[in-house]
Amino acid sequence: MERVAFLVERTGQRLSCLLNPETVVVRRRAGVRQRQSLGGQLTGARLADDALLFTGGGRTELELDLLFDVTVAGSSIETDDVRELTRPLWDLSETRRSDAGVPEPELARFVWGKVWNMPGVIAAVAERLDYFTAEGAPRRSWLRLRMLRVDEPGMREPAIKAVEVRPLAEAAALMPPDDSGGVHEVLGGTAGDGDATSERLDELSFRYYGEPAAWRVLATANSVDRLPWLAAGRLLHIPSLARLRAAISATVQ
Repeated sequence: MERVAFLVERTGQRLSCLLNPETVVVRRRAGVRQRQSLGGQLTGARLADDALLFTGGGRTELELDLLFDVTVAGSSIETDDVRELTRPLWDLSETRRSDAGVPEPELARFVWGKVWNMPGVIAAVAERLDYFTAEGAPRRSWLRLRMLRVDEPGMREPAIKAVEVRPLAEAAALMPPDDSGGVHEVLGGTAGDGDATSERLDELSFRYYGEPAAWRVLATANSVDRLPWLAAGRLLHIPSLARLRAAISATVQ
């Protein structure tokens, strides 16, 4: 089992769980469909293949088998009922309407190791509960999830644009620790195989700035390299985004 996490964009929740890597399925569906007419599917005696319509899009799907357990550390939710950990994923599969009454997708981010960092929407979810307490509360969930990748720029503008990452990091290097916007203590835990784990810079960057690529800001402000996992218990200075931008303006002037 591998340690993975889901970051819920709207709420900022972090859901930590274990993944069975042997059952991960990635499926790509091209933006192609059969061409239709008003009378139905196009036909013809000389057609070797069905006439196709290329929509220019497509769909990338990710199917995961996950294990949620209340004893797995790293989630922003502390509970003795595993349903409290999986409920945010169920909520993401529900239709949510914006303030204008228009249906809009709920965005989540799947993070696994240094390579997997995929934003998407939850298309389907199912779970099997076990390890019940005497009060009837389940402590473990075997959850199967299907996720559809989305194009981030098309969903919403990120809090920090990619072109801003470098100047923000340079400004963070000039700011003293007492000018940081806050302090974060790195959480630690133990994966299912007994290996010690903790948090990552790109996960923290998404939590505080809304953009994983801004991890350089945190790395520069705290004089650390990009490591798979940060040392548990370490205190990180979180530079204020407003002060960073003010520092950029001051250096430009």
